[in-house]
Amino acid sequence: MDDLFSDAVQQLLSAQCTPQVVRAIEAGGAHAALWQQLEDAGFADALVPESAGGAGLGLADVQGVLMQCGAHALPLPLGETLLARGLLAAAGVARPAGAITLAEASAASSAGGGALRCANVHLGAVADWVLVARLDPSGQGACRLLPTVSAERQPAGFCLDATLQWPANAWDTATPVPGLHNLRTLQAALYAAQIAGALMAVFTRTLQYANERQQFGKPIGKFQAIQHQLAVISEHCFAARMAAQLGLRARGVQPERLRAAVAKARTSEAALEVAALAHSIHGAIGFTAEFDLQLYTRRLHNWRQAAGSESYWHDVVGQALLGRNDALSLDLLRAVTDVA
Repeated sequence: MDDLFSDAVQQLLSAQCTPQVVRAIEAGGAHAALWQQLEDAGFADALVPESAGGAGLGLADVQGVLMQCGAHALPLPLGETLLARGLLAAAGVARPAGAITLAEASAASSAGGGALRCANVHLGAVADWVLVARLDPSGQGACRLLPTVSAERQPAGFCLDATLQWPANAWDTATPVPGLHNLRTLQAALYAAQIAGALMAVFTRTLQYANERQQFGKPIGKFQAIQHQLAVISEHCFAARMAAQLGLRARGVQPERLRAAVAKARTSEAALEVAALAHSIHGAIGFTAEFDLQLYTRRLHNWRQAAGSESYWHDVVGQALLGRNDALSLDLLRAVTDVA
């Protein structure tokens, strides 16, 4: 089922989400038509039970779909919507039409006058809803679904990200999502999968460039130094893909924190290395806006930091190891990967 869904997403995005389309949407162009095609295909309801009109897939089954979002630099929150609708269905909350993005607790705060403010909301400029996690006055975590139509939007650092601010009463009138308290682990697993997809796209494009670019009468891919760099890129890409698969191995629609930590740490580490090596092989042309490589490497740098960089998740893994008393690192690895 994973292959069927990911193949279908790949075919649609290859035809409808070309680099030209990505650039147009990033520049403020219309995105409704592309989103409607994704809706009509049913991809956003992959985690929703069949009884509720979805595909009834598990978290591990949508790994290929999330990777395709990264591999095509999709400028719409399909991955976020897919996961959010699965969470809403599991909580018994009606899922709304339109795109949903996520805002983690540390990004949500009470601004002046009691307004609710979420900074740097990923793809907040093209989302219809935001699933916001924050601490309530009692110190307990809570999640609610807020519409972006009632929020004031301001451009944020990365393209299509936005800072959203709602009126003071927006949180109280928003739809609560029972049993959901934190989104960071979910975001980590999501970004790990999207990084893995973008890494493979960067590797494929870099390998093709190395085989086509001529220097001293032969392709630069024939030079040992370039072959070494390509080998390192390949190692990072396939390790990241395996880590992303691990991060989504869970029962239900909530990833396990330790597995998500391993996935996000490894993929974020790979994002930094692969982006640098790919631009090194491409030379100056790779940094230009006209060249497609930057569509992917910009996202690699953004997703690497989102929901915690590798250092943040390395700390999580380290704390888990220390919490196992005298357990060896290999014991923790076996527990995470289910290797006997």
